[in-house]
Amino acid sequence: MISKTRAWLLATVFLITAPAQAQQPVKVPRVGLLFSVSASSGAPRVQAFRQGLRELGYIEGSNILLEERYADSKLDRLPALAAELVQIPVEVIVASGPGPTRFAKAATSTIPIVMAREIDPVGSGFVTSLARPGGNITGLSSMATEISGKHVEILKEIIPRLSRLAVLGTSATPGHDKLLKEIELAAGAFGVESKFFDVLSVEDIEPAFLAAVGTRADAMLVLGSGIYASRRKQVVELTVKHRLPAIYRSREYMEAGGLITYGVNPYDLDRRAATYVDKILKGSKPADLPVEQPTKFELVINLKTAKQIGLTIPSNVLARANRVIR
Repeated sequence: MISKTRAWLLATVFLITAPAQAQQPVKVPRVGLLFSVSASSGAPRVQAFRQGLRELGYIEGSNILLEERYADSKLDRLPALAAELVQIPVEVIVASGPGPTRFAKAATSTIPIVMAREIDPVGSGFVTSLARPGGNITGLSSMATEISGKHVEILKEIIPRLSRLAVLGTSATPGHDKLLKEIELAAGAFGVESKFFDVLSVEDIEPAFLAAVGTRADAMLVLGSGIYASRRKQVVELTVKHRLPAIYRSREYMEAGGLITYGVNPYDLDRRAATYVDKILKGSKPADLPVEQPTKFELVINLKTAKQIGLTIPSNVLARANRVIR
């Protein structure tokens, strides 16, 4: 039997230590979100990511915290923003595109990085392979390179006389070299000459359009860019002003009045990024999580914009559209 003195000592120790143990704070994981765009432009993407978290049982401020960083279309700010997230430190960094992924990779080799919308994960050197990423990076591919030929094909269908194609993009974006090669190959197969117009700052947007118009381009293919992603309305307005049919790879441009988009639903990618964060927080290593590729692509056509620029969309193209804005 335990003596009364010993029992009293044990009870005293329990009473002293129990409250301290009960008050031990539970560490709430922090997830960093790194964007090249502005906060207002990135808001729908964050909303989709939050939705994905909620579906997995996460409540922001309760069992997860988000640290958002925005470069406001100034790509030279990304290295410092990535460094901030590393210094906090966060448990995971979600990179919103090729630029953010590049600078997150440069900032850390230990903190897991989830790519939300990557053009060419392997070609850009972010992962060893799609099946076995091999490092601290994994996530989702937009398959932008693979569907580039489809963009040219759609433009040729709606503009049979297409002979000159202007391509708007940012050469500093990882993966764009391969993207441009695929576009050139596809354009060549249709007897179309393609010319690239580089946008390295927001000030380059209008001059690039004027240069494209100067080459008598029949249409424009707009690639994704952290530079002008926050200026979608300006880009669309310039295509209408110059009566230049344009196709985009993100439906976000349709919300600004774009003519045609073909590609994966970008918000689905943002929502799916939450599943990678969940797996990593539960112990999975990025090296062992295969990069996910989309299987569904959407064709959206805006007939209001087509009317504005005097373009008639063939009925066979309209019949294939997932959505037609009238």
